Amino acid sequence: MNATLATLAMCTYLASTLLIARDTKQNKRQHTPVYLAWIAVCAHALYITIALGQNNSFNFSFIGTASLVSLIVALLLLIATINKPVEKLGIVIFPIAGLMLGLDLNLPEKPHLLHAHNWQMSTHILTSIVAFSLLNIAALQAILLAIQDQQLKSHPPKRLAQSLPPLQTMETLLFQMIGIGLFFLTLSLISGFIFIEDLFAQHLVHKTVLSIIAWIIFSSLLIGRLRYGWRGKTAVRWTLAGFVLLLLAYFGSKLVLEIILHR
Repeated sequence: MNATLATLAMCTYLASTLLIARDTKQNKRQHTPVYLAWIAVCAHALYITIALGQNNSFNFSFIGTASLVSLIVALLLLIATINKPVEKLGIVIFPIAGLMLGLDLNLPEKPHLLHAHNWQMSTHILTSIVAFSLLNIAALQAILLAIQDQQLKSHPPKRLAQSLPPLQTMETLLFQMIGIGLFFLTLSLISGFIFIEDLFAQHLVHKTVLSIIAWIIFSSLLIGRLRYGWRGKTAVRWTLAGFVLLLLAYFGSKLVLEIILHR
């Protein structure tokens, strides 16, 4: 059953990606890729739900966590497409989600189960994952914004730039995503300081410091946007800098300990 669901999800992720790429090339916007992506996300979610039932908890191993994060990112993107024209981000998000799901299916890892933690730690972990997922979308939106800005300067503008919403709309969407992501990142940090006994312990200090610096960067960017009208390249650079720090904080140690050192 799990293999069937994973195969269905991976195939529909791929099909959606190809159709979005085709529509971008033809400067069209159709609903079929979004429908296929919804099927992929539902199958992906069922796969994780069944795995959760088998383990009586979620496995927060490196690949398991990456698969969950990619699912949440894809789901948040699809929810955003209901009233925002952001489905072009699926060109990057959907194949990554399919890849992470394939790795989760075919590369079993040592389990790191959620029920090993109390509800306070679980709250911290889940708010961290949601924050990372939202700011992941913001980082991809920033990259797309930079590409669009560059292509609009060419004569005539390239098809990707023409198929996207106006630059001002793209910037507004970027800062909305950053604002929501920053809210969950704040909850994650607060829950960490309240519920974790020593947040600056040796095995946590890099995560804590990098997350705090990322929080400062995103907060400064929003303040700069409100007070000084920051936009364009400034917004892109600050967004990507903050996201890279979060990427290192969330996945850097897991990659080293679980994949490289097998601990």
